[in-house]
Amino acid sequence: MRVLYFLFVMYDDFTATDRWTGEPIHCTYQAVIVAIATRHADAIDIKFLASGRPVWLSLPHLAWVRYKEKTGKAITDPLAIQIAGHYLKSAIETGYDNGREMYTLSLEETLQHLDAVMDEFGNARSIPMMPRVEA
Repeated sequence: MRVLYFLFVMYDDFTATDRWTGEPIHCTYQAVIVAIATRHADAIDIKFLASGRPVWLSLPHLAWVRYKEKTGKAITDPLAIQIAGHYLKSAIETGYDNGREMYTLSLEETLQHLDAVMDEFGNARSIPMMPRVEA
């Protein structure tokens, strides 16, 4: 019997190497917040800690609408976390991360990172449930 093992990069808890310093940056998911309530924005804010530094990634609500129109499926909270984490890892590794506390993704950026995550995982059922956050 042949056993296949699949390794997925999880984007809720990962380490990325900073392009400019070469230092490893450990990123962990912290929270999902509907930005309408906090910033009066049509977005979902996802908080990570990047080596202890808070980083917020703002995903536009319109991405949920476009994805539903395209696929008939919804962006779940676990999928949104993976999208935001994928963006953050990319920003760190390409040198785009400059220490800002908030990154606002465009609709196109959000959908590109969603597609990249789905290409990696294959389907939404492969994405882990919401990670448990220690207080």
